[in-house]
Amino acid sequence: MTADSGRPWVSARLRILLWLIVVMAVALTAVAAATRSVLLRDVDHRIDNLLAQEAEEFANLARNGVDPLTGQRFTDPEPLLKLFLERQYADPDEELLGLVGRDGQSPARKMQFREGRVDHPLAEDPRSLTTVFESSKATGTLHRRQGEVRWAKVEIGASAGFPPAAFVVAFHPEGEQQKAGNVFTMLIAISSVALLMTTGIGWVVAGRILRPVRLVRTTAAQLTEQDLTQRIPVQGRDDIAALAETFNAMLDRLERAFAAQREFVDDAGHELRTPITIVRGHLELMGDDPAEREETVRIVMEELERMSRIVEDLLLLAKAERPDFVSPEPVQLGELTADVFVKARALGDRDWKLAGTVDAEGYLDSQRITQAMVQLAQNAVQHTVPGQRVSIGSRARADGIELYVADTGPGVQPQDHEVIFERFRRGTARRGSRATGAGLGLAIVKAIAEGHGGRVELRPTEGGGATFVLVLHELREVKDLKEAVR
Repeated sequence: MTADSGRPWVSARLRILLWLIVVMAVALTAVAAATRSVLLRDVDHRIDNLLAQEAEEFANLARNGVDPLTGQRFTDPEPLLKLFLERQYADPDEELLGLVGRDGQSPARKMQFREGRVDHPLAEDPRSLTTVFESSKATGTLHRRQGEVRWAKVEIGASAGFPPAAFVVAFHPEGEQQKAGNVFTMLIAISSVALLMTTGIGWVVAGRILRPVRLVRTTAAQLTEQDLTQRIPVQGRDDIAALAETFNAMLDRLERAFAAQREFVDDAGHELRTPITIVRGHLELMGDDPAEREETVRIVMEELERMSRIVEDLLLLAKAERPDFVSPEPVQLGELTADVFVKARALGDRDWKLAGTVDAEGYLDSQRITQAMVQLAQNAVQHTVPGQRVSIGSRARADGIELYVADTGPGVQPQDHEVIFERFRRGTARRGSRATGAGLGLAIVKAIAEGHGGRVELRPTEGGGATFVLVLHELREVKDLKEAVR
């Protein structure tokens, strides 16, 4: 399977497994190699200690030993070598040799020797014995065809009437090195089995972990503009579950956006059809009479203006689904309430009253809140008559603040309390005869309140009428509560 770019497509599951295999293989090989290196270093250390110990023991006997036959210090090297070798026991892979020269030259013979299970002893290799005996060094290594030999030598110089001699301890490290190699081989074998088991387990675990990711891909492939209802089941509380929750939240936003788009198109088509029909009908029937033409132009302009208001309101409601619909910032609520009151007084000849203000700082979009409050004030003007009271104010709550517009009009029928906040709905019974518009004003107010994380409520006014309240939870600090009747 290949991707659109033409490159081979490799699943995330396989890539995770390959990386896991590579990392584990490198790690296990490094552990095995490090273990082998440590074991070989330990072998070298033990061989050095053994050679030094044997050489030191012989040197002590040569310096301080007494010939048991004469009770005197050793002068002849042969009895010294014989006595020492008779008392020693060679470890496995170790040789203890006494070499005696002739006429100060090469060793003529082995005085005695001890060996511990050596396959190719140095004692049977005259050439190697000569090399060791003639060497000027106290320690060294022989690289023979049969294998490596590590040795240490203690020389006994020639004296009057006696040839030169030497004590040699030799060690064949091949056996110990083979043990380290066996450990390395065993570790590699165990690591291979562990790697195979890890591969199988990793394949299963990666599949289970990435299952939600596959569900995301499958769900995304099944999504269409007509069907955005698919959701991913969320299990657990890990990063994959968080990914599924985020994807589901994205689908929720997409579904709301498409729903808003469809609603916008449906609403626009429904509400604009009537004014378009009116405009077209009047233009088709318009005659040559100047008065008739003037009346037709007036009607067309009114319908076009109404269409423009409908489009602007619909665009505003469509924008309410965007995250930048509101731009909150610190606002002094008392000043905001007073500004709304001043602007609302110009809407109509009513008994306007600033019922109260709250001296607090809120975190909200002052322009949007002003737009909502002015819309509520306009709504109150449309459903009252000159001289009736319209009150504007703000007050504190335990968890926020309320901004409200109260009128003394006919009120709202109980069955219409929820309906009036829907688009293009005015309720079954109007509150007044002067109401105009497409029925989008209260829907806009609701959208602004919800954009701030709040809500809009309809409450009865004491003595009759309706009170529309913006309930917001953006209060930062209540400094003082002022209820001032002006």
